[in-house]
Amino acid sequence: MNDVILTPVEEKPLSFTLPVLAAAGAFAGIFVGAANGSSLLGIVAGAIIMAAIGFLAVSVLGESKEKPARWGLIAIFAAVGYGLGGLPGLVVGALFAWFFGWFSYWVGFGRYREKLVPYLTPGQVLWHYSFRVICGAIFVFLITPILVVMPLSFNAEDFFTFTPEMLRFDPEGYSLKHYRDFLTNPEWTRAVKNSLLIAPVATLISVSLGTLAAIGLSQSHVPGKRAIMAILISPMIVPLIISATGMYFFYSKIGIVGTYWGVVLAHAVLGIPFVIITVTATLVGFDRSLTRAAANMGADPVTTFFRVQMPLILPGVISGGLFAFITSFDEVVVVLFIGSAELQTLPWQMFTGLREQISPTILAAATILVGISILLLSTVELLRRRSERLRGMSPG
Repeated sequence: MNDVILTPVEEKPLSFTLPVLAAAGAFAGIFVGAANGSSLLGIVAGAIIMAAIGFLAVSVLGESKEKPARWGLIAIFAAVGYGLGGLPGLVVGALFAWFFGWFSYWVGFGRYREKLVPYLTPGQVLWHYSFRVICGAIFVFLITPILVVMPLSFNAEDFFTFTPEMLRFDPEGYSLKHYRDFLTNPEWTRAVKNSLLIAPVATLISVSLGTLAAIGLSQSHVPGKRAIMAILISPMIVPLIISATGMYFFYSKIGIVGTYWGVVLAHAVLGIPFVIITVTATLVGFDRSLTRAAANMGADPVTTFFRVQMPLILPGVISGGLFAFITSFDEVVVVLFIGSAELQTLPWQMFTGLREQISPTILAAATILVGISILLLSTVELLRRRSERLRGMSPG
């Protein structure tokens, strides 16, 4: 056998390393400079500092002294941050130093190519990482409002902004009083109770009808499948205000506006498209020969469905049910048209709090809803992976 010779990572020339690090420093300097009143100064200072760090890391210290160099950089940035902004500045400075210390060696010694195939051109490598940066920027843009709301829910004052005590990480600036108000205030507890009474029943109806519709539409002999599918998933496409208006005029004719079942049916209509889509996606990998084999063994259609088909598509059914539950629990537009004062749900109460009294308890409620959503979506992801394993689309 031929011996495999492991060569050290090639050091990139400074003509490549320094411009890349300077560009990254300038980008970070935009935010730091804006926070201190001068974006232009932040851009220039960030580019110079990062270029200097890259030169010291690559040409002076080298790869052998990486660990002490990075720890020293963290200590320097943390001290500067503490001098400029106190404890928050120390944390931000340490995080910046940790990232840019790693980034300098990652670029300077060509480590970005370690996990890539060797035949990629420089342009392909650039697009590989540019695509990830773009996706990361979009993710940050979407997640930042949530990250702002969550710490604000612990504000000791009745403000929707960070107080000086919170910015200093002073324990007196934080409190659980908004969560206590959410759990003890009759208006909020009644809204939570209504949501918990409506969402599960609407989910059950959505799952039952949506699963049957998906199974029916998966049959090859059904005429007009595309048109029927388009009609069934239209509540997901049509703007909610239009759906709510149509439901109000229709439900008022049959006398269920302002009733419990009116809200439940309206939420079920909104949840059915999610169930149809997830169950249909699960049925794509379903082996039809299993149902034919069950029929040959004498099983009737109902037995075949519950004993053969349902266990295999159950992850998709549960995923659709979770999406339907989230849709019902978070929906506010339709319930404003169909509901009543006695049927105020949690989103309705949050909307009322924003419009009439600006209660900071809304922040606590939003944080709790975010936590519930994260748990449910994590469950959906686990079920999706289990479904792929059952269908043989991924290794066990």
